[in-house]
Amino acid sequence: MVLSSLAIFKQSRNSLGYRELRKRLCNEGFTISDYGTQKLMDKLGLVVTQRVAYKVTTKRKHSDAVADNLLNQNFNPVAPNQVWAGDVTYLKTGEGWMYLAIVMDLYSRRIAGWHIDKRMTTDLVSKAMMKAYNLRQPPKGLVFHSDRGSQYTSKRYRNLLTSYGIRASMGDVGACWDNAVVERFFGSLKHDWLLKVPQLTREHMRNDVATYMQYYNLDRLNTANNNMSLINYEVSFRKVS
Repeated sequence: MVLSSLAIFKQSRNSLGYRELRKRLCNEGFTISDYGTQKLMDKLGLVVTQRVAYKVTTKRKHSDAVADNLLNQNFNPVAPNQVWAGDVTYLKTGEGWMYLAIVMDLYSRRIAGWHIDKRMTTDLVSKAMMKAYNLRQPPKGLVFHSDRGSQYTSKRYRNLLTSYGIRASMGDVGACWDNAVVERFFGSLKHDWLLKVPQLTREHMRNDVATYMQYYNLDRLNTANNNMSLINYEVSFRKVS
């Protein structure tokens, strides 16, 4: 159990608390309580640092048309490919800033598509959506929720959504909780992963983000998903339905 605990904690880049570590250990066949996991972490010197706040980044000063808020903070659709959400965040490297756009399926919290570049443009969010659409092939009528950033309100992006049969939804001005699930993901990405190692180059950042996306979708357990990984939670839905 000691070796497994060390390996799991290292894989998470020292980000798992005792509850999450216990779930992973139980999934590997070990029997241990929350208290026992706390004692084990203390014995092994496994310490989790506090998370920093996520900073909103998209540009909202524009005169583009804005979609209605179809989501209204209902972050729990009953099936995959009903509601997606997206946002953009800054990532700092030794060579300068990079920008990451994601598309998340709110049913499982799985990242369906993402794109990273050194410029924050409509092309950035468009490529993230294209990757998500090509991977998932969702039915028409899916809702995509974002903030009112100029990348999402641009005519080019609105036309892309229309061509896919996707309905746009946008949060209210100044309401940071309107896309809270995506913002929590960015917080985890930065604090639990990227800030643990030096991001000296843009290429290193790009590769490290790709590694985290794989870890997040395949290995990271989610309490809201019955302590299953995001992909396994979607697989279980397909088996039931």
